[in-house]
Amino acid sequence: MQYEGVLQKMQTEWDQPIQYYLLFPDDFVHVNQLLERRLVIRFLKYQCLQCGEDKPIFRQGFCRSCFFETPRAGDWIMHPELSRAHLGQEDRDLAYEQKIQLQPHVVYLANSSSVKVGVTRKSQIPTRWIDQGAHEAIEIVETPNRYLAGITEVALKEHVSDKTNWRSMLTGKLEDIDLFAWRARLKDYIPEEARPYFIESTRETHLEFPVLRHPGKIKSLNLDKQPEYAGRLMGIKGQYLLFEDDTVFNVRGSEGYFVGLEVG
Repeated sequence: MQYEGVLQKMQTEWDQPIQYYLLFPDDFVHVNQLLERRLVIRFLKYQCLQCGEDKPIFRQGFCRSCFFETPRAGDWIMHPELSRAHLGQEDRDLAYEQKIQLQPHVVYLANSSSVKVGVTRKSQIPTRWIDQGAHEAIEIVETPNRYLAGITEVALKEHVSDKTNWRSMLTGKLEDIDLFAWRARLKDYIPEEARPYFIESTRETHLEFPVLRHPGKIKSLNLDKQPEYAGRLMGIKGQYLLFEDDTVFNVRGSEGYFVGLEVG
């Protein structure tokens, strides 16, 4: 079987284990069904997710010029506390920013390698946790907009990390963490503006990933340096494909790369 298309982050479906899909223009691949099969990935060209042109990808699937122009890559994406749509202030496209920013957001704790705090739109739960490779997560605050969630994350990350150790996550070296205890500990640090939105009662979500074997000494596949790779797929976690030879491939980190995929 052969497929061609521009890479975008794998689509996921909640199940035990998580189900993964790669979407191509006229077809899709149920990636779970490829476990223990040999895959060949060939980098053919770039295809910017905004303009569609064959230009080197700069960040987030966009060429350099599009990255600094598209509202899909505004600073508030990575830094929610910079959101201004609730004030009617435009960054790049106010209509788009209002659509994304002015909806319920959740501040959460997740355990992918160790405890971390994060922000996501409510509609992106549990997708956000899946993409981070978290095996457990819990909600703290649900706010009516992105700004309030952002300032809450900024306050809480003074006391807990906001980063994921992706290598530990992929090797399966996980800490046993009491997220309820962390949640209770952090409650006092929630900014006054966001305190009315503290979730009084919640539950812990547990996630299971389709991994037959975790990698040992990780080798990261970079398509710019190695435009063709072949290996046997042994797992999927977060947005990574895990191969038998300890190579890992970050699909989301390779958005905007037009590839050929051959399944043996």
